[in-house]
Amino acid sequence: MNEHLRPSRTHLTTMTLLTVITGVAIIVQAFMIVSIIDRLFLQSLSFQEVMPQFVTLLIALFVRIFSRFLIDRLANTMATNVKITLRERLLRHFSNRTLTSSKKTKTGETTSYFLDTVDETAAYFNQYIPQMIQSTIIPIMLLLVIFYEHWASGVIILITAPFIFVYMIIIGMRTGDQSKQQVEKMADFSSVFLDTLQGLSTIKFFGRTKQQHQRIKDKSIEFRDATMNVLKVAFTNSLALEFISMLSIGIIALEVAIRMIIVQDTTFYSGFLMLILAPELFNKLKDLGSAFHSGKVSKGALEKTEALLEESDEEQTFGSNALDPTEPPTLLMDDVQFSYPEGFQLSHINLVAKPYEKIALIGATGSGKTTLLHILAGLLPHTKGSYQLGNMHLHEIEASSWYDQMTLISQDGYLFAGTIAENITLGSKMKPTDEAVLNAATEAGIIEWIEQLPDGIHTLVGEGGRGLSGGERQRVFMARAFYKKPNVVFFDEPTTGLDLRTEAMLQASLKKLSEQSTVIIVAHRLYTIREADRIYLLENGTIRVSGTHETLWNEDDLYRNMITTQQGGTQS
Repeated sequence: MNEHLRPSRTHLTTMTLLTVITGVAIIVQAFMIVSIIDRLFLQSLSFQEVMPQFVTLLIALFVRIFSRFLIDRLANTMATNVKITLRERLLRHFSNRTLTSSKKTKTGETTSYFLDTVDETAAYFNQYIPQMIQSTIIPIMLLLVIFYEHWASGVIILITAPFIFVYMIIIGMRTGDQSKQQVEKMADFSSVFLDTLQGLSTIKFFGRTKQQHQRIKDKSIEFRDATMNVLKVAFTNSLALEFISMLSIGIIALEVAIRMIIVQDTTFYSGFLMLILAPELFNKLKDLGSAFHSGKVSKGALEKTEALLEESDEEQTFGSNALDPTEPPTLLMDDVQFSYPEGFQLSHINLVAKPYEKIALIGATGSGKTTLLHILAGLLPHTKGSYQLGNMHLHEIEASSWYDQMTLISQDGYLFAGTIAENITLGSKMKPTDEAVLNAATEAGIIEWIEQLPDGIHTLVGEGGRGLSGGERQRVFMARAFYKKPNVVFFDEPTTGLDLRTEAMLQASLKKLSEQSTVIIVAHRLYTIREADRIYLLENGTIRVSGTHETLWNEDDLYRNMITTQQGGTQS
């Protein structure tokens, strides 16, 4: 908690000062109320004679209200700053995770962390912290005044008030685990609900709506039960605090009445002052009890968020050196290895891609082509061996310097809700202009298609490219590469599943793009393979053989069989 409060030291100091001012205002307010009533009804003074006390009372009330307003405002500012910091840290955490780790986290669960869980942490900073400051300082100030005016009431408070703190400790022990459980159930429910919405069409197609409806209902009931358990503790907490406070105030009132009426050693002024100050004191302690419950719930959300942020991840580490942006670097792998937790691994990978070369990665499904492509792109960390870009190792290079010079185009690339122009310019640091976007679209061979759209490059597309066909999405990805003008382009089966016309257009764009960039492509089509300067044939996570098409055709049976099968049995 200290690391979150450290940036808010000025706020905390100001809150402490305002709390002291509030305490003084409460004491002055109590004295003025007693003084006005004593002078008007017991001393029979006129209203004009008590006007100074009345004005002082109004000033004290204003100071008390305004101080509380400032405290709340500072507390909300502090909570907002903490939430912003947490969301920035979460964004960095999820952004830095490797592909394997990212795919393990459900979208709904991630969204729940950013929204609900972070929002839950606010109560600790805008309720519990300011109330703890007020409930520490103001009761001490009031207790000093009570002891000065009527020591017996002070003794009663010292005996009864600790019961509130004892009960708070007991409640806190129960609330902590239940609040964490509530946060977990909320994240689980959000995850299932969002995943259902995203896959609604598939669920309806396979007739699984009733089963998914029941699953959402079960998760909703689990979240409801967890919430009710927390609320049950909250209501029990409020009832107990109210009972202890009222009992303590009742004992003080009884003691004051006995001393005023029977013993007659206490004046009306002192007795009435005790009946005003004692409730004020216990109200502050009671407010702390309520804030303590909210704080425990909030603290549970904060601890869960911190636990997520502290999770170790085998992320790709980068350095601080910049790559030369003027030409593509030579990519050199020496005995690189990588393994998934599930068991599949790449081993003894030796690969070289010289500037402006076109490299093809081929092999059967599951041979490791896409994994190798992601390691080359720096999206997966190699566990052993050496991977150099130019004369520097990947871990020595600044991440932004590398990512500014490369582009990855894959089947599962993403288009965001927005215009086609916004999606084309994504990832480039150049100032977007319509002219540059149209030039990129022309080079990618999609200008005719764009001109047929209602608003051209400013036509809106839905989330994930909703409204576009698979071929149209791939062509937008290609235009994105032309707009960015990267030094290295990685393609992951970009033409799989496309019609022949769209595939031919993409192949033409690919050829044009390879004239200005190093291209590394996971290839299936013979045309793409034969055009490559070097081909790497993968088998079971290793490179079986590498070379040109002619070399592999003459020297490797597996390669020859793959090509022959694709051509229908004859070599052309």
